[in-house]
Amino acid sequence: MHYLAKKTLILFLTLLLVSLFTFVAFHIIPGDPARLILGTQATDEKLEMLRHQLGTDRPLSDQYLSWIGGFLKGDFGTSIRYSMPVKNLIGERLPVTLLLGLISLALILLISIPIGIFSARVKDTFLEQVISFFTMAGISTPGFFLSILFIWIFGLILRIFTPGQYVSYQTDLSGFLQFMFFPALAIAVPQIATLVKYIRASMLDELGRDYVRTAKGKGASLTSILYSHVFRNAVVSVIPLFGMIIGSIFSGSIIVEQVFGVPGIGRLLISSVTGRDFPLTQALVMYVATIIVITNFLVDILIQVIDPRIRLS
Repeated sequence: MHYLAKKTLILFLTLLLVSLFTFVAFHIIPGDPARLILGTQATDEKLEMLRHQLGTDRPLSDQYLSWIGGFLKGDFGTSIRYSMPVKNLIGERLPVTLLLGLISLALILLISIPIGIFSARVKDTFLEQVISFFTMAGISTPGFFLSILFIWIFGLILRIFTPGQYVSYQTDLSGFLQFMFFPALAIAVPQIATLVKYIRASMLDELGRDYVRTAKGKGASLTSILYSHVFRNAVVSVIPLFGMIIGSIFSGSIIVEQVFGVPGIGRLLISSVTGRDFPLTQALVMYVATIIVITNFLVDILIQVIDPRIRLS
């Protein structure tokens, strides 16, 4: 209970600090929302009236309390650029980004775990060198370059999908999955390479322990040892990486969505930043930060449940 209470307190303090930094950062950036709405030809009287309506003429402390209070109630204000409630804009785009993230996460797990285990099994062989080469290449290649490469190969040459023509999951689920596979893969490849490296290192570390030698002495096969004992122990040290992977999926989707033309949160965030739409940008940053912080919190709790040593400590 002490561990859970400590992590819960850290969760709320982190979200509080993120909200404070987000609010302050967007008020330091030059730009007047009233002038953006009315234009450069607006009179001072009209600007003052709109600032009063928006509440930007109040002290920053009052603005922050009002903003965070609205955020807790689900009221994120009105978008300057789109002239509609921010929660409606996010509600339209959030399912697309979440589905893209889930597809990416599924690809990461389905590909990295078998390859990571296999890489540990073929240690000091040519196959291990091949896997290591592709692992380093995957880690070093940014998502936007993979996006361009996939569009060129699978969209323009092989014509498996039509670049830029997003298919909604509400109208054609099959077409949606076919289109989203490639942006999801562009997001997943660097994370797959990273996870393969970590799984391999953890597996090799476990293979050198005494219980492995005992199992071999009892006649257990290498396959049985790898899957029944080594992987179960190695995965505990790999689980903390999933919090970073979730964060990387969301940060990677910001650029990948823009390249593929996916109407998700990432693309909306870029348009809100370039358009100086402060209410929308603040809400999006808080949404992404909340998801990442909560994911890390759940990962910490999962480790505490799985590993008895953490519970005892």
